[in-house]
Amino acid sequence: MKMAGKTAGSTRSADVQVTFLHRLVLYVMLLAMVSLVRAAVPVPDIPLPQDAKQCVQPKSIMRREHFNFLYHQRDETMRRGIRTKRYSLVNCVSCHAQKDAKQQYIPINEKGQFCSSCHEYTAVKIDCFECHATVPVSKSAGQ
Repeated sequence: MKMAGKTAGSTRSADVQVTFLHRLVLYVMLLAMVSLVRAAVPVPDIPLPQDAKQCVQPKSIMRREHFNFLYHQRDETMRRGIRTKRYSLVNCVSCHAQKDAKQQYIPINEKGQFCSSCHEYTAVKIDCFECHATVPVSKSAGQ
């Protein structure tokens, strides 16, 4: 079957090529839009520890998994009596709490501080500090 100088087979082939090119262009445009949107999304300003060089895990792992580490630590401590420092909330607070101009610790859950900066950004309620200390506890206070 001939259609204006082309065979039916060559028309289908051209249609497939055009469809593929349209999809490819659309895909590239979507990728470009996603990267622009990601670049425009503000990220929280997280105060970093003042003295420590690195955390107990890389940042990417801590962002995703810190709550699992804390839950596991809680279970080990409360149910099995095993206390370790690595993933303890006391250790987190001791490292990440910032000091103000008077060299007094700022509660870690206050606006703009380490815990609250991400938790506010992600709209996740912090309930740890309903029981736990929000500033480092001195050794003489029983810790």
